[in-house]
Amino acid sequence: MPERGEPVSILMNGHTAIFPDNGSYPAVLNMFGPSRKLGLAGLAVNVYMSVNNELETGMLAVIATLNFIINIAWFLVIASAIFSWLYAFNVINVNNNAINMIGRSLYQLTEPLYRPIRNVLPNMGGVDLSPLVVLVILYFLWYFLNTTVAAALLS
Repeated sequence: MPERGEPVSILMNGHTAIFPDNGSYPAVLNMFGPSRKLGLAGLAVNVYMSVNNELETGMLAVIATLNFIINIAWFLVIASAIFSWLYAFNVINVNNNAINMIGRSLYQLTEPLYRPIRNVLPNMGGVDLSPLVVLVILYFLWYFLNTTVAAALLS
């Protein structure tokens, strides 16, 4: 920990950011807590937070929760796409009850995301681009949340 009154230099995604001392000890947090480099598509946007400010701590909890929800949706879309390929190429046994249950669950979780996009996208034959569009939308939401919203709420 730096001494009180010293500027703090923090490495953020390969760039050094220097924060002035504001009477509290800074912490760098990403989506899952201090110094973990996990995040959507391997990116982690670090957020500067004052430890003594309860409002910032509460907002950081909301942002981290929304990041977690976006990450769950991201991995469900990827799992659904992989499962659909395995199903289409007959790699998995669809008569197995466990496999059938997983497939139905993934379909029920992701279809509400895909349906409005499928209504807008033109028919591409046998290619379904709705999972790709959903991933782009999720990435935009994640990036917007961590850069614009977090910066506005925590500044």
